[in-house]
Amino acid sequence: MREDRQRLDKWLWYARFARTRSMAARLVTDGYVRVNGQRCENAAKALAVGDVVTVAAPHGTAAVRVIDLGERRGSATQARELYEDAASS
Repeated sequence: MREDRQRLDKWLWYARFARTRSMAARLVTDGYVRVNGQRCENAAKALAVGDVVTVAAPHGTAAVRVIDLGERRGSATQARELYEDAASS
């Protein structure tokens, strides 16, 4: 995969939308995730900076714009640096 892209499930895990990477992949395959308004069912979808990700999880819905891809899963504070609220931009 290109350096300016990252797997969707990996990014969701890094950004702490799921507790495990397999749970992140399950969110995608179960149809709870949209990328740029399009429903995504492929956990390996390439995600880029600037994409808008909408996660409709049981605990709430979040629409965020990707501002960084991240290199590892860190603290919640570090995870928050990977995205911004899509409504604020």
